[in-house]
Amino acid sequence: MSEFWNSITSVQPEPSLKLVIGTGVVALLLIAWRPLWRHTRQVVTIAHEGAHGLIALLVGRKLSGIRLHSDTSGVTVSRGKPTGAGMIAVLLAGYPGPALFGLAAAFVLSRGYAVALLWGLLLALVILLLQIRNLFGLWSVLVFGAVVFGVSWWGSAEVQTAFAHLLTWFLLLAAPRAVMELQRSRRGGQGRSSDADQLRRLTGVPALLWVGVFGLVTLFCLAVGFLWSGVLPS
Repeated sequence: MSEFWNSITSVQPEPSLKLVIGTGVVALLLIAWRPLWRHTRQVVTIAHEGAHGLIALLVGRKLSGIRLHSDTSGVTVSRGKPTGAGMIAVLLAGYPGPALFGLAAAFVLSRGYAVALLWGLLLALVILLLQIRNLFGLWSVLVFGAVVFGVSWWGSAEVQTAFAHLLTWFLLLAAPRAVMELQRSRRGGQGRSSDADQLRRLTGVPALLWVGVFGLVTLFCLAVGFLWSGVLPS
């Protein structure tokens, strides 16, 4: 047990520039290649709905459950006042959520705690699992959690560091694409029940401006995460 705790609390050696860039390239491939993106996007949905759920709890709403669907959509249901700042905060959290989680992960990695990051993620997935209310959602979180656990428990230090960087890059790079897909679906006449459109109904601010806010936050997180990655010479 002491060895396990030491692995979590110890600072890992600084990764090579090749590893940091290489994992970023792999993450980009997982996002840019459509056959892969159909499956990997589920990780973004998990982060998106997890962000809704987290903020719902923080603003005092009662979380009723989360559902994840095979088309990579999802829904988080919470009980409380249907209008006001709390509901606005919940709706605001979804699309920036993966980017903000990625930025937090980039910060942890910049301090050298790759193993702690993976075990923290695993704990978050266990908590999320308790809120899932459909079979596909359970399957998705369990599979993702099994992969994270396998790397965390059996992976070498190098594999753990590489996987932590891959996940971080993936969240940072995937979040802007999800926002672009949101606006594309809105232009096609779909997505009228999206977070942006619900925010329009609550605030009177045009949905397109909310999409712009989502996009700016995700790009900001990507830029800061890139700076923290150590790719640029200090």
